[in-house]
Amino acid sequence: QRRPVESGGGLVQEGGSLRLSCTASGMITSTFNPITWAWFRQAPGKQRELVATITGGRDANYVDSVKGRFTISRDNARKRVYLQMDSLKPEDTAIYYCNRDTRDLPWGQGTQVTVSS
Repeated sequence: QRRPVESGGGLVQEGGSLRLSCTASGMITSTFNPITWAWFRQAPGKQRELVATITGGRDANYVDSVKGRFTISRDNARKRVYLQMDSLKPEDTAIYYCNRDTRDLPWGQGTQVTVSS
C-alpha cells in the first residue's frame, strides 16, 4: 500500500497550533528516504496547492503564505512526514494531503483543518 495516510487535523481557533502527520507504512525505507515529500492543501472551491516540501537531505521550502508559521519535518525510521502549523489563520482552513512533490503517489483521504476566527 503506497497510499500515504494523513492525520492530526481538527478545529482550532485563530492563533492556535496543530501538528499533522503523514505515514507511508506501505513503502520500504530505501524508497521512502530519498523522496522529496510535500504537504498540499485544498480549500473549498479552490485548486490543490503546494504548501511545503522537504528533501531527503531535509532541505525545506514553503509557500510564502505559511513561511515563519509552518515547519515541515520527517522521520525516516518511522517513514513519517510532519507539518507543524503555528499561528493558524482562517485562510489556512483546508483539507491537507501529503504526497511526493511530483504528486505521483495515490492520494490519501487527507485531514481536515478548520481555523475559526
